[in-house]
Amino acid sequence: MIRVMVADDQEMIRVGLRTIIGAQAGMAVVAEAADGITAVRQAEASTPDVILMDLRMPGIDGVEATRRVRRTQPPEQVRIVVLTTFDQDANVLAAIKAGANGFLSKGVGPLELAQGITEVYDGGGALSARAAAAVIAHVAEDTNTPADPETEALFAHLTDRERDVVRAVVEGLDNGQIAARLFISPLTAKTHVNRAMAKVGAANRARLVSLAYRAGIRP
Repeated sequence: MIRVMVADDQEMIRVGLRTIIGAQAGMAVVAEAADGITAVRQAEASTPDVILMDLRMPGIDGVEATRRVRRTQPPEQVRIVVLTTFDQDANVLAAIKAGANGFLSKGVGPLELAQGITEVYDGGGALSARAAAAVIAHVAEDTNTPADPETEALFAHLTDRERDVVRAVVEGLDNGQIAARLFISPLTAKTHVNRAMAKVGAANRARLVSLAYRAGIRP
């Protein structure tokens, strides 16, 4: 059973997420929070497996709440998925640095939400196309910046297939879309993504996109 905590200041969104998660086999909402301070307290009190964290909440925002949760609860203990509209690129990168494991748009459907929760719980890093676009928009501000040799070296150990998968992730494709493009199964696509992340030391897909861009791997 995947124990999920929902942190969002909008009651309608919390109700919607609770309904979607409650309808999934093997998932349950164990706690809710309407502000950042409560989110930090509930994370410690309810010991969830996955936290769905809104970025914009009263008190302290989702970035600071994520940072505070990470002070006492490492990724091995609780995984954090940021839910946002991605209207400000800086928020995405700040959440990465704070310790978020995945990023999904608030507009995702029930299936993508459930898949994202499961993927992050299993050690992966969910990243919707809009999140990838936000990261790319930030790291690609100066398109004339040459590839960083040290970052390039990280990707030298990837297989050709893993590099193909990384390029697809940079474009914002999910595992199903990567599978369709490369004529492989979604599980195989997920495996390649996770192996690439492990080889370059990326804790989540957003970090993988950022590193890939700095290594010269672009759409």
